[in-house]
Amino acid sequence: MQDDIRLDDQLCFALYSASRVAQGAYREVLDELDLTYPQWLVLIALWERDGQSVAELGERLLLDSGTLSPLLRRLEARGVLVRERSHPDARRVVVTLTDEGRALRGHAGELQRCLAAAVPLSADEVVVLRTLARRLVGAVPAQEPSSGRTDGSGGGHR
Repeated sequence: MQDDIRLDDQLCFALYSASRVAQGAYREVLDELDLTYPQWLVLIALWERDGQSVAELGERLLLDSGTLSPLLRRLEARGVLVRERSHPDARRVVVTLTDEGRALRGHAGELQRCLAAAVPLSADEVVVLRTLARRLVGAVPAQEPSSGRTDGSGGGHR
C-alpha cells in the first residue's frame, strides 16, 4: 500500500467525478422536463418493463425503499406513474407508467445525444467503459441500507 495517497489516483474519485460529468450533461434537458437524474432512471427502468413492484425497481436501480419511495411519490404527484397495491398480495406495490410517463420516452434520444456530445469517447470506448463499470458493480457486494449514503446525508443508499 502506498503511503502517499493522492485524490487523482483513487478509482472511486474517478468514478464519482465521471458520474457527475455524465449527469451534468443531462441537466439542461432534465431541467426542461422538470426531472432529476434519479427520476429519469426510474422512468427508463419502467420503459424497459412497466408494472414492476417497488422492490423490483429498487433492486434494478440499486436503491433501497427509503430512497426510492420519495422519488416515486414525486413522479406520481407529477402524473407520470401510479402506484397501486397488488390485489393478490396487498404488501406488494406495483408501479405503472401513465400516458404522460410513456410519452416522456420521446426525449430519451435527446438525452443520449447530450451525453455523446459531452463525452470525448469513441463508440468503442463507451462500450469498454460501460462493460468495465458493469463488471465493477457486479463484483462489489451491495452495501446494506444502514451503511450510509454516498452523498453524506446519512440515509440508506447502496
